[in-house]
Amino acid sequence: MKATYLDPAVGQYLLAHTTLPDDVLDALAVETRELTGDRAGMQISPDQGSLLTMIAQLCGARNAVEVGTFTGYSSICLARGLAPGGGLTCFDVSEEWTAIARRYWEKAQVAELIDLRIGPAAERLRELPEHPAVDLAFIDADKVNYPVYYELLMERLAPGGLILVDNTLQRGQVADPASDDETVRHVRAFNDLVSADERVTSVMLPISDGLTMIRKH
Repeated sequence: MKATYLDPAVGQYLLAHTTLPDDVLDALAVETRELTGDRAGMQISPDQGSLLTMIAQLCGARNAVEVGTFTGYSSICLARGLAPGGGLTCFDVSEEWTAIARRYWEKAQVAELIDLRIGPAAERLRELPEHPAVDLAFIDADKVNYPVYYELLMERLAPGGLILVDNTLQRGQVADPASDDETVRHVRAFNDLVSADERVTSVMLPISDGLTMIRKH
């Protein structure tokens, strides 16, 4: 469980009562752990993956964006929830990790739905046209640039569209005044920015390492 702020027994109970990932996602999780070592923690948890698919389905997303793809687990989950005719544009800086993603997109039969763009997301996002508007976005990348990604996506987000932001609880440290970790400070500042933004309604969910849902008015 990535939700280390939860009692382990509660976390295991939650996982036991959530739809399990299929063989493709299980295999991807195993290969990611084997090939990336400690960096495997960047991959979303299985329960969060199920939630991403469900959110995409519920909002009828046709034009989705992901900032931070890593080895492709979250992009598979998002792509599986897209409405017919929908597509997902993914942004990442790593050719190495996204090469794994490409293989698993093929295995999951979602490759034709995904457009991968390599390079700094703060630059590549500016290339996205404002039309068609983005229905759903998922941000899971370098925390210092969260405000940049957020603003660039807000400019392109449809009214009623959703932005999902990962790791907004930072193992619960955002609520600990004694924690002075640099990443925690960046995430706190981002959380404050969102909660003060009158353009949106937001809710922070205690799933995985914290997932914030942001709906544009």
